[in-house]
Amino acid sequence: MRTALRRSFLSGSFLSGGWAWLARVMPGGAAASLGASSASAAARVSVYETLGIPTILNFRGTHTTIGASKQWPDLHDAMADAARQFVSLDELQDKIGERISKLAGTESAMVTTGAAGAICVGTCACVAGSDTGAIRRLPDTTGLKNEVVVLKQHRNGYDHAVRNVGVRMIDVDGEAELRAAINPRTAMMYFLGGTSGDSEKPATLAVEQVLRITRPAGVPVLVDAANMLPPWDNVRRLAAAGVDLICTSGGKHIRGPQCSGLLAGRKDLVAAARLNMSPHSDSLGRPMKVGREEMVGLWLAVEKYAKLDFDALDRECMKQAEFLRGRFAKLPGVKSGFEPVDRTRNVRRVFATWDESALGMTAAQVEKRLWEGTPRIGVLRHQPQGVTFVCFMNDAGDEKQAAVRMEEIFGRKA
Repeated sequence: MRTALRRSFLSGSFLSGGWAWLARVMPGGAAASLGASSASAAARVSVYETLGIPTILNFRGTHTTIGASKQWPDLHDAMADAARQFVSLDELQDKIGERISKLAGTESAMVTTGAAGAICVGTCACVAGSDTGAIRRLPDTTGLKNEVVVLKQHRNGYDHAVRNVGVRMIDVDGEAELRAAINPRTAMMYFLGGTSGDSEKPATLAVEQVLRITRPAGVPVLVDAANMLPPWDNVRRLAAAGVDLICTSGGKHIRGPQCSGLLAGRKDLVAAARLNMSPHSDSLGRPMKVGREEMVGLWLAVEKYAKLDFDALDRECMKQAEFLRGRFAKLPGVKSGFEPVDRTRNVRRVFATWDESALGMTAAQVEKRLWEGTPRIGVLRHQPQGVTFVCFMNDAGDEKQAAVRMEEIFGRKA
């Protein structure tokens, strides 16, 4: 019976029969419009159309606010399969952690709730360890190591995930200040592995320089590697250097479930991080619940991602960027070019700038028209003037639609 149901679900026959339930909970003819073409995926009205929300042609990059990325299509069935059975979440973390750690080159790994979740429970592990009493007290760090050292240039909004644990951030600048800041209260060092636009900012200490100071002092280093993908080799490089904990998103360039993340590194610290997170009830990380579906989805995404040809991916992105630059250069009064790539990853960004007074359009107005038109296009604001198109997670042909929209707004040269 179970096998027959499973087959009917995967084949779509269960879905076509399931619209009766949907009709009872959805208003008007919405359910009918959804189910009428269930036999043809291409013709089916999307859930977003049913809700009246336009989808986005993404030229912003992997931004959480617009969905971050498109999950690999071949993950959907596996995640749905994972949802159909009960399983021990601890055993599932064990098995998936073993497989991901081999791909990362680390002792251990676990699935978390995004990179921020990884940063938070990784910090918990460095502060409270596996001490049950200490875990229950967090964010009260009385009697615990409660200082986290960070380079001043690495402070950012996402280090709130560190501060959630109740620690004090100690800002330092350079090797001498780092050495002086380390003391018996130092729980760890937070290190920002990369950030968008970092090519135009002064270089900070390399992680290898930091490790030469922290390792003899017994201070673990947690690297926020959310902006270090692609390629996957950046994770392996951090592991080979001896970084204690590596945090990255699973739902951005890896294209796993959007709410997933990865914490990889030392076996003892990963084990402690798991005790500081769901399914353990009396822990600071209990709200950061990871389901079996996300665990399976991220594992399969990493298996796929670790084997990708990143040079070929970059060539495709560059091809789209060059196409946009060429089309933008033909717009009257518009100048176009490439923004510098990041230090840690090749993200291709094309900017378009113009004299706002001469053309009578501000960057804000152009951005608004792109957002409110069809298709809806999300872009970034270029500094000091203009807009930026990020060619990073786009489907083939997206660049052509973007070029047409810009031509509608600016017109074409004769």
